[in-house]
Amino acid sequence: MRVALRRAAHQLLDDPPVFDDPLAIRIIGPPDADALRANPRAHDATPFDRALRAFLAARSRIAEDALARAVGAGVRQYVVLGAGLDTFAYRNPFADLEVFEVDFPATQAWKRACLDAAGIAPPASLRFVPVDFERQSLTSELAAAGLDPARPVWFSWLGVTPYLERAAVMATLGDIGRLAGANGGVAFDYGLDPAAMTITQRAVLAALEARVRRAGEPFRSAFVPAALMADLRAMGFDDVEDLDPETINSRFFDGRRDGLRVGTLGHMAIARRT
Repeated sequence: MRVALRRAAHQLLDDPPVFDDPLAIRIIGPPDADALRANPRAHDATPFDRALRAFLAARSRIAEDALARAVGAGVRQYVVLGAGLDTFAYRNPFADLEVFEVDFPATQAWKRACLDAAGIAPPASLRFVPVDFERQSLTSELAAAGLDPARPVWFSWLGVTPYLERAAVMATLGDIGRLAGANGGVAFDYGLDPAAMTITQRAVLAALEARVRRAGEPFRSAFVPAALMADLRAMGFDDVEDLDPETINSRFFDGRRDGLRVGTLGHMAIARRT
């Protein structure tokens, strides 16, 4: 919900939006939507608020831009891992693209209640795939939901990897590599290893770590970009790209009059098979 609120606030506070989502405000529900419209600046109180909002908007834009390229190359299956309150499936512009939303069963049930409350109907092209990763196989559950392993698949995986142990992240990326097929792949964000940080970045990370621990969701994994790109190549991804904060700012935020920019820690990775 916190992520969804920031995506919604981006629609009201930032002009032009980096990520245009006409359902972002609706999906948070009438009470929160009304409060946001009444006082959007409540979500713009600190430099941290602005930098995080910028990153959340940019990572969704990067993921959906990567999906659009995959669709242009013939991919017709899209898996949203850890879907949360993501709205792509309900504004899907690709008539023949099947979407599979994967999430923890209780989280997915909560989302479906949010959709009902907002009057957003799931389209026929969407499959809900509840998965408890401690007890179920992602590959098996996707197949049971109708994913065709003989056809290429594109994945997005946003806001999840920092909260998982490294072994779980690598195992899931391995599964994705085996399922992706030609022109398939994944866009995901990840935490930067302190070993690859400056002293200033480590101070920012320490403050952020304290914040997420208080929320009950401590960080559990982080990566050195060059090593992660090498691991992705070893998994069979032929084309890998790391988007660091400087690249993201250059691509999406340069020249903005409002000064909106991402902070110094967030990275996005895009890995494709050819």
